[in-house]
Amino acid sequence: MDRQVEDAKAKVEATTGAKQARGFDHLMCGTPLWGVAGFLGCAYFAWISFGHVARHEYEWPHDLWTAATYIVWIVLLAGVALDIRCLRERVFFSVLVIDFVVGCGLTLWRNIPSADVGTARIGTGALWALAALVSLTTLGVARAAEQ
Repeated sequence: MDRQVEDAKAKVEATTGAKQARGFDHLMCGTPLWGVAGFLGCAYFAWISFGHVARHEYEWPHDLWTAATYIVWIVLLAGVALDIRCLRERVFFSVLVIDFVVGCGLTLWRNIPSADVGTARIGTGALWALAALVSLTTLGVARAAEQ
């Protein structure tokens, strides 16, 4: 079966003169488990962010392990966002990348004023809420024509 797929790809490349783009059409779309899991995870982090603001807790971790964790997640999510061809999923992963970049920046900024941390917590909470809503758009049926 794999040989047939490879032969078909070779025929397409020979007739069109171009290689087909590598990557996934859909990772989350059409699979309700991933859309719901994305929604629940992002909604939880939005709730945590807004909870910190409501309790006036403006501390932010500034250790190297936290920064390294953010960097790993940024690279992973950016790679997925670039590899996916579905617009809804690209938006979802791109919002997560932005959220993690902000978090990494706050981790590396050791003497950030607490007022700025409060503003950042509101902003990251809003980004988590946006990502939660965008993840719900992946609950629909995957469309091959959407890119």
